[in-house]
Amino acid sequence: MNVKTVFICLYLMLVYWLSLQISFLDTLFFPALGAFCFLFVSRSFRFSEMSKITLGATVSSVIGTLFFFVYPSPISLFVNVLLTIWMINRFKWNAPPIVAVSLIPFFSQSSHHWFIPLSVCAVMLGVMLVLLIAERVESKWSVLSSFFVRNKVASDAEKLDIAG
Repeated sequence: MNVKTVFICLYLMLVYWLSLQISFLDTLFFPALGAFCFLFVSRSFRFSEMSKITLGATVSSVIGTLFFFVYPSPISLFVNVLLTIWMINRFKWNAPPIVAVSLIPFFSQSSHHWFIPLSVCAVMLGVMLVLLIAERVESKWSVLSSFFVRNKVASDAEKLDIAG
């Protein structure tokens, strides 16, 4: 198991815990968050690509929330999904969970629908930050572990040299 996976799982746990503890933060945790986390951990994205996907998720949640407020019906859901898929293709966001994020207002039981786009933006920025930190820790860890492995190899070589 790599460092990024452990960090992202800890982050998901933290977001879930926060959403249970504070009533107006109930929209922080949503199923597509796990999909975004897996997507970002399983592929090697550049920061600019992750930023575009985060922007796409935020924009789609704003659109979904607006459609829900204007007219919460199957018709608005249809138009919302159609527009979101068009935007994914148009802007090459390459992240299907963006469609799921646009649907949050339609199935959320929260009374704080206005908070959904803010939650999506905050949590997605958090995912990016956690992955950035995990990447830094992983690089420091590899340098540190290679230092110890190198010293162990050198120590073993010295033992062989002394014995020989």
